[in-house]
Amino acid sequence: MQPGIQPGDPGHLGAFGQQVPPQGIADLQSALAKAAQMQQALIEAQKQIAETQVSGQAGGGLVEVTLNGNGQVIAVRIDPQVVDPNDVETLQDLVVGALQDAAENMRETVKTILGPVAAASGRPMPGS
Repeated sequence: MQPGIQPGDPGHLGAFGQQVPPQGIADLQSALAKAAQMQQALIEAQKQIAETQVSGQAGGGLVEVTLNGNGQVIAVRIDPQVVDPNDVETLQDLVVGALQDAAENMRETVKTILGPVAAASGRPMPGS
């Protein structure tokens, strides 16, 4: 029997009824506390992402698109000088380019927000 463990103390029983040393319990409690902190940090990061808005542009700012943290388009701004009924394809290309730019900006923003959470977990961010 290990010092400090009383026979029959159920608080120190591990798997299969084996006695767990007090340090093992302290390590487990520490790991559980760390997991709770990481979960709270992840919840805060998700909230921050949901409240985030990013923009992307194309044509030197002639077309600008704004996305929210859920990836939904919430605004599109098109400079009137790019609206030409005889050249709709150029406008379409600019809108697609602005959407792609906004999506990339959102990916980078999410990496920035989640980076500290991933670092604390010891796991790399997906796509890094």
